[in-house]
Amino acid sequence: MIDEDRGVPTALGTLRVHLRGSGDPIVMWPSLLMDHTLWQAQVEHLSDRFTTVAVDPPGHGASSALRRTFTLDECAGAVIDLLDALGFGRTHFLGNSWGAMVGATFAARHPDRVLTSTLMNGTASAAPRRQKAEFAALLAMAKLLRGIRPPLTRSVGKAFLGPTSLRTRPDVVARVIELARRNDVRSLTFAVTSVVSRRPDQRALLASVRTPVLVIGGREDATFPPRELEEVAAAIPGAELVFLEDAAHLAALEVPDAVNKLLDGFLTR
Repeated sequence: MIDEDRGVPTALGTLRVHLRGSGDPIVMWPSLLMDHTLWQAQVEHLSDRFTTVAVDPPGHGASSALRRTFTLDECAGAVIDLLDALGFGRTHFLGNSWGAMVGATFAARHPDRVLTSTLMNGTASAAPRRQKAEFAALLAMAKLLRGIRPPLTRSVGKAFLGPTSLRTRPDVVARVIELARRNDVRSLTFAVTSVVSRRPDQRALLASVRTPVLVIGGREDATFPPRELEEVAAAIPGAELVFLEDAAHLAALEVPDAVNKLLDGFLTR
């Protein structure tokens, strides 16, 4: 049974991954501002049956800093680099937000390397003007403050967490703020520009996905509200769609037991 951290060279720099367990792999890619520990509860739950590969995405956590923008296709290519370096042929994929976009792209572009995909709190649409403006303001404030610090942390909390978590889960709120504050502003600027401002409309691409897909949304998600998840599921033939009523943008951290139960049902099917 593996339980180790490893740096893996990819076209987007060295990505630090945490490997744990044995069996078929599950690559886990988190949201912007988060690192691999977003998936801690899922790693603990699944690693007795699978090899969990929890990723610090480009420019985040212990992975290499970003020095340029990138595309979702390049992120999918980095997943191929990971699989090849780790000796895996095909993988399950679990992604949140940015990770969901990567997972959808990976499933569409590399069907021979994917087993199943669970796409959480993502979108298939290009960013609207309002979202671009909101994230541009976030970056401007982060540069001014030289990091994600108060009062900006309050805005991050509201973007990632819904009223239930903000009111009743202080440990989750503290964890999200802690992870957000660790980000390097320069790397974050490249990542946000790539994932928010320049992301393409992927609905036509997702129509080509033929492997099993589960789409999970947080009903309280203000960043990608339910209609966004409905569009993702509608674009992918045969995709299942489930909403979690008391979760928002980081459901894996907010309601881990509910997410784990959905994963158990999907992966055993």
